[in-house]
Amino acid sequence: MASSTVENYLKRLYQEQHAAGQMVSMGRLAAVMGVVPGTATAMVKALADSGLVRYSPRAGVRLTPAGSQLALHVLRRHRLVELFLVRIVGLDWSEVHDEAEELEHVISDKLLERMDALLGRPKVDPHGDPIPTPAGDVPPSDDQSLATCALRHPVEVTRVLDQEPHFLQFVNQCGLTPGTRWRVLERNAQAESVAVRRGARGGGGGDDRKGALMLSLAAAGKFLVQGVT
Repeated sequence: MASSTVENYLKRLYQEQHAAGQMVSMGRLAAVMGVVPGTATAMVKALADSGLVRYSPRAGVRLTPAGSQLALHVLRRHRLVELFLVRIVGLDWSEVHDEAEELEHVISDKLLERMDALLGRPKVDPHGDPIPTPAGDVPPSDDQSLATCALRHPVEVTRVLDQEPHFLQFVNQCGLTPGTRWRVLERNAQAESVAVRRGARGGGGGDDRKGALMLSLAAAGKFLVQGVT
């Protein structure tokens, strides 16, 4: 069984590689892991010797198929544990990430299967992140964000990308949780702001902006959405 450190590296590599769509630089890996570059390089070389990553000193590092499979297994454990802690234990969704970080390394496959069944074979975790299947499959997504979706068309929040506790508490306060429906009223490139209003329906004109929620463009990009009819 892989150590918790190995699992953490593979998981973060998968997330960074998936987000960037390319090899992950050693500087970036060291930053997200919170270690000095030399420590990250030593670990990557060990992972390469185990056949879990491909490493090029100048280009960076990427997962092999075996490394991706293990990373997805860790992500599956993490996201199922998060959902279990919210639905069954009753923890707030802003609290469960750190707890899942610890439990994902010690939970058995047998217990994970029981949790999956108890939760009804869920597809996403509390934040909308997809839960990989036992075979390591993740459905493709073409979701846009509140920073890029069409103006004034109803959309449903499907995923919150920033899972820092303070940000999730803000999400709770403003109601931008997965499953809620909103419309983007306008974007101001100069002010880097986005005006959104809750609800799939609404009128037009200036009155429609009364009571609108104002987000920064950066914050709006952290909410993935799908169009609804």
